[in-house]
Amino acid sequence: MLLEFYGQECSHCISMKPLVERLEKEEGVEVKKYEVWHDENNVREMEKYAKASCLGVPFFFNTDTNASICGEADYKELKKWASK
Repeated sequence: MLLEFYGQECSHCISMKPLVERLEKEEGVEVKKYEVWHDENNVREMEKYAKASCLGVPFFFNTDTNASICGEADYKELKKWASK
């Protein structure tokens, strides 16, 4: 499963949105998104995966490979993160 943790008003998260949409379309994957700035339940969910390795957003986690991205990334890095 591919997870994205983001903040609604986060400029870095907003920059990543078109890349995530492109990834979903081109690679036929689904990225499950959790907004953490306004939802405490989603913060707790992020903490399960981040384990202090990433203290901000955007944070991406691949549950199949345990690969993660903390912060912005280019499309090539995002595609590598999503691959199994």
